Order: sequence, then C-alpha cells, then structure tokens
Amino acid sequence: MKETIIRKLSSRKLWVSISEFVGMLLVFIGYAESTAVQVTALIMAGAGVIGYVIAEGLADSSNSK
Repeated sequence: MKETIIRKLSSRKLWVSISEFVGMLLVFIGYAESTAVQVTALIMAGAGVIGYVIAEGLADSSNSK
C-alpha cells in the first residue's frame, strides 16, 4: 500500500494532470491566463521537489539495508 502511494505521488503524469486541471479551472473561474500559468508552474515545481525527496528517501533506505 505504501509503495503504491509513493509510486503514484512521484508520477509525472499525475502532477501534469493535476496542474492542467487547476490551470484550466482558474481560467474557467475567470482568473487571468498568466495567473493560471504561474499556479501551474508552482504545482510542477512542487512536484519536482516531492519526486526528488521520495527518490532520495528510497535510495537512502536501500543503501542502509
């Protein structure tokens, strides 16, 4: 179960889908397109950090065994 969640949280497809949905939702609500682009970029930056942290955690845990 834990491995499945970790794999899904580090999936680029998941984060691209989330950022696309949020960006389009912001445009639909009436925010400026530039705001939607900034929010999408922020989500993708966060996804990169999450992916890195998960990958480093997995690498560290496999090295300690």
